[in-house]
Amino acid sequence: MAVNVIKISRISPETNSVEPLILPLTFFDLLWIKSSPTKRVTFYRLTESSHDAFYSVILPKLERSLSLTLTHFLPLSGHLKWNPQDPKPHIVVFPEDTVSLTVAESSADFSRISDKGLRPEAELRALVPELPVSSDSASVLSLQITLFPNQGFCIGSADHHAAMPSWTDKRRQTGLEPKILELMSYLDKDNARSLRLSPFKEVDDDVVRITLEINQENVHKLKERAKNESTYSADLHLSTFVVTFAYVWTCMVKTRGGEPDRPVRFRYAADFRNRLDPPVPETYFGNCVVSVVLDEYKAKMFLGEDGFVNGVKILSDSVKGCGSRGVESIWEQYEEGKKNFKMGTQALSVSGSNQFGMYGRDGTGGVEIGVSLKKCEMDVFISLFTNGLDN
Repeated sequence: MAVNVIKISRISPETNSVEPLILPLTFFDLLWIKSSPTKRVTFYRLTESSHDAFYSVILPKLERSLSLTLTHFLPLSGHLKWNPQDPKPHIVVFPEDTVSLTVAESSADFSRISDKGLRPEAELRALVPELPVSSDSASVLSLQITLFPNQGFCIGSADHHAAMPSWTDKRRQTGLEPKILELMSYLDKDNARSLRLSPFKEVDDDVVRITLEINQENVHKLKERAKNESTYSADLHLSTFVVTFAYVWTCMVKTRGGEPDRPVRFRYAADFRNRLDPPVPETYFGNCVVSVVLDEYKAKMFLGEDGFVNGVKILSDSVKGCGSRGVESIWEQYEEGKKNFKMGTQALSVSGSNQFGMYGRDGTGGVEIGVSLKKCEMDVFISLFTNGLDN
């Protein structure tokens, strides 16, 4: 899919500040210091979006809105810095800092690209800008607006996972920051202090993406199935998250098939805003999630008829234990998983937290699940996923 860059602008916040703003990173930020940027594309259908209307009305308003927004969220215009004399990185915002905004155009079919059906993953990647990162400096946010003339436009964002606005309350410092820095040195001895991100694998041409939905009726049926088939039904935490991703996990393992003794792992992000003491306000949207890793399982646990129920039990126990175990215990398990990761492990990761309501905007009440797989695997996965819900 061809995307033509029209211009690259620098958008600054409207502020009279003359002093730099320096924000320390917390444990919740440092967890993601080497992670790939968080990337997202949001589509807006607008058939009246002609060239003239877009460039004379829509784009100036979007640029103005971005400038005003940055005024209220100054760290987004800053950079992640790691000076030689500092033990850990900081977010630094100088008065002259700006956010890069790429404006592009594409003649592709907007309906196909924005649809929930199968489409090449590489096409979506073209709608997201690169995030400038060097060994000692990294941008916090980069944006791209792509116009599909007379069809609509989309906004793609790439933000540094470790540099979203930090929660700096001293009461919430965990003392785990040094351990994260030690793990960075263990995993990458030559570049432990570098801000360069882990190498991002190029997307193969045969990788496709689809957005599947589990509606409220499906969720209810999955919960009832777990109750009826599990011998631990009275103790299960049957949330929508648990039954949904136990089902997805099972379908993923069955899609791969064979090798019943191969290791499998599942990783999700647990929202810790209401699990800290004192809790973080619900309105806070910076880093306050912890990566929970479930490993030491083998594929055969999920390949049989009881695969879904086994997945429910594992996820139920994990979610229930998040609050009682505390951040320290979860971090120790994560650290061990990083150090002892086995080659050949089938790994499934869920990005983001459903508590932020990104998928609640369409009002359906269902759960939308974006899946990326090679086309040959995707065909098998969709068949297992849809037939399992229908039956």
